Amino acid sequence: MSEITPDLVRHLGVLARIQLSDEEVERLTGQLDAIVDNIAKVSEVATPDVPATSHPVPLENVFRADEVGETLTQEQALQNAPDAADGRFRVTAILGEEQ
Repeated sequence: MSEITPDLVRHLGVLARIQLSDEEVERLTGQLDAIVDNIAKVSEVATPDVPATSHPVPLENVFRADEVGETLTQEQALQNAPDAADGRFRVTAILGEEQ
């Protein structure tokens, strides 16, 4: 049995700024307790000769190498733009004046 108590769950809720009902506190207490217990079981099995991994299978880069190729000129990129100014796309402002 871990040390997860309803008071600890309520405290975590306050820290996370999440308002929890009594039913949620009760449910989360059991769930967090199970999680902590399972982590403890895994920690018991882990040995120094087993390397830590983040994925069960090795990851490989599936992207091609970057190669310089033919690019558009600024005029070509802007030729079909609905609105352009000073060599850039012109779009409607989405930020308020506070920015």
